[in-house]
Amino acid sequence: MSVKHYSHLQELSRRIAATLPRPVFYGVHAREVQSAASLLAGHGLVRQCRAQLDDALLECAHGICHCEAVARDAGAIVMIEGTMRPYPAAEVALLTEAAIIAGLLHDIKRREADHAMRGSVEADRVLMGLGMDDRRRNYITYAIRNHEAFKTVCDLGDEAGCLVSDALYDADKFRWGPENFTTTVWTMVQDRGTPPKRLHEMFPEKMQGIERIKETFRTGTGRKYGPEIIDQGLQIGNAVYAEMTSLLRTGSE
Repeated sequence: MSVKHYSHLQELSRRIAATLPRPVFYGVHAREVQSAASLLAGHGLVRQCRAQLDDALLECAHGICHCEAVARDAGAIVMIEGTMRPYPAAEVALLTEAAIIAGLLHDIKRREADHAMRGSVEADRVLMGLGMDDRRRNYITYAIRNHEAFKTVCDLGDEAGCLVSDALYDADKFRWGPENFTTTVWTMVQDRGTPPKRLHEMFPEKMQGIERIKETFRTGTGRKYGPEIIDQGLQIGNAVYAEMTSLLRTGSE
């Protein structure tokens, strides 16, 4: 097995993903997902925040497409959760915008060590420059600081702010499903020059970490729909690992 097999493994991942059903979240909540996508495309302040992103400065596998997907789903989660809480429509709209912006900016320092903390500082600088009010800015920067897996859950002491933070976390972890194996893994290993044998060695531990993600979703919406998304990713990952094992055993060139 050689590096050239990465294209084969990515294609295998994509073929399997194409056979899987659409995750229930995107069917049941298509309206909220589309509404969030519309805000992402057309809201003035959101567009100003997106303009701060430069794909060349983002970490290879966590570029603008990743950030936009997280932003869309974070906004949708807030809309869904907002209907189950005693928030007026104007408050839900404000929190939705905050979640979308947090999604756009959450990996702005992904190439740096302690990227969540550094990203929150950079996001604060960006949002102050855009004249954002203190409340939303604090929600967004806290959410970015708090979005890494297996780390602190929300201790903000503000239910609305925690909703923004938890929605960002869950939307980011939705990406650990099929997207991780159809796109992210292959972008990362090629960018880092990871040898195939090393990838094969690391794979079981990484799969265990993804399995653990199912227990970490923070919103009711994430806990309801996230495990299915993760399971789809694991299904693809198991097939990829089996194929890698076969290629290594046969000494494929």
